[in-house]
Amino acid sequence: MTGMNDINVTPLIDVMLVLLVIFMVTAPLMTTGVEVDLPKAKSAPMQADDSKMMVVVTVDEHVFLGKDEITGAVEEKLKANSRLKAEKELYVQADENVRYGVVLRVMAAARNAGVDKLGMITDPLAVK
Repeated sequence: MTGMNDINVTPLIDVMLVLLVIFMVTAPLMTTGVEVDLPKAKSAPMQADDSKMMVVVTVDEHVFLGKDEITGAVEEKLKANSRLKAEKELYVQADENVRYGVVLRVMAAARNAGVDKLGMITDPLAVK
């Protein structure tokens, strides 16, 4: 025997199912990125000198610290470098045709090696 004290949960279940469907439809739309055009910047060229520690990534994905190739053990070689431990500053120069992931791994290895200041060397557009 049911009395007036029992709550009818059928409308609540209907509302919850409708909300679930709405969230299932809108959730994938919220995860897509926004397409942007990155700004083109002109800059004065940086003075190149031998006093800066530089990692070079070649088009064939070889990594050099100065003139020494460190492709197989980037993080270990950076951690072992006493000058890098003292200065904690490193510049990355990569060929424009190198895959983004390769440069990202080199930068992550530099961060793991204790680098605080990480710069990118580019070939700037000519200042007009």
